[in-house]
Amino acid sequence: ICFLFFSPSFFWIVQPLYHYAVQAENVTVLEGGTAQISCRLQNYDGSIVVIQNPRRQTLFFNGTRALKDDRFQMVLFTQRLVRITLTNVSVSDEGGYFCQLYTDSTHHQVATLSVLVPPETPTVEVKQEAVEGGEAELTCVSPRSKPAATLRWMRKGREIAGVVSLQDNGKTFSVSSTIRIPVERKDDGAALSCEAFHPALNGQKRIRHYRLDVYFAPTVRIVPPAGILREGDSLTLTCSVTGNPLPRNTQWSKINDTLPERAEISGTTLQISRLSQSHNGTYLCQAQNDYGRAADHYTLLVYGDLPTHTICLSCSSSDPGAVVETHSAVPYAVIGGVLALLVFTVICVLIVTIWCSVRQKGSYLTHEASGLDEHGEVQEAFLNGNDASQGKKEYLL
Repeated sequence: ICFLFFSPSFFWIVQPLYHYAVQAENVTVLEGGTAQISCRLQNYDGSIVVIQNPRRQTLFFNGTRALKDDRFQMVLFTQRLVRITLTNVSVSDEGGYFCQLYTDSTHHQVATLSVLVPPETPTVEVKQEAVEGGEAELTCVSPRSKPAATLRWMRKGREIAGVVSLQDNGKTFSVSSTIRIPVERKDDGAALSCEAFHPALNGQKRIRHYRLDVYFAPTVRIVPPAGILREGDSLTLTCSVTGNPLPRNTQWSKINDTLPERAEISGTTLQISRLSQSHNGTYLCQAQNDYGRAADHYTLLVYGDLPTHTICLSCSSSDPGAVVETHSAVPYAVIGGVLALLVFTVICVLIVTIWCSVRQKGSYLTHEASGLDEHGEVQEAFLNGNDASQGKKEYLL
């Protein structure tokens, strides 16, 4: 019994289920894995069963190998189920596998084998070098996947939009994502990542981590010694250099002069032993890479053994030996005490002088009154007519 269905565009014939003699199951497998291709039989009466590959080459004839390919193995042959396995599957094995049953009429079904190709960990290609003040151009590449992988750039948990390119390689796809980002010196070493997503990874992802390499001109700083340098001391100057790429060599020199004979250079360090005042001057450290050059200087001041105290006013890299000299060997507290004592003494002397002056003026006035008394006696003697026998007296009026 057959049922006929008709539509304006086409028609087909559907037989009842119990008339089907063979059924096949579609299979999806990862590249390199093992596929199981099964054919289910119904009402099998011992007729011939043939299994063919997508190129219609016979693999098995009633359970007997027909194609010399050891990757195919017959693992089950019963009246209800025929099953073969294919190991180390590749995308070239993809397609329809035919299960055919030869009875009074030929019955066949096709088992479609689909092969998934998960992406490998993507690679990062530098299209344009990252130079300070410019842009970095980076491309993340997944060279082979099926279906095409999805790529995503990330930085500090945030996605960076990229320009995606897709190339069809026949059975597989090549995918790339390109980003352009501005860069500064602080971005050197910044962490980026490119993530690849694919159905075959079951929600996982393949990640390529990348650290940004930003090129910039060098910086130079001379690390000065601590304290004051005197004759006979040793000097050690260290030149701290940064830059990308890091300068391989640093150059030491003395401005308007040659380096002293005792100067020894080891890497970025300059050493001078047994200093003398003839070593005074400005020393220069220079470094250079492909993106620029930089320099720093240090002024050396060597002092003799002076009996005075010295106080460091500035110890910068330009003049760390600058000092001023104080020629007093007496502590400031003692000097203050002496000055206070002198002021007190002067004040006391003034007070005594004024007091003595006042007393002397009072004594003069007293003597002047005494003279007036004597003048009274003269007048009395003149009035009384004292004779010369009483003696002569001279009075100073």
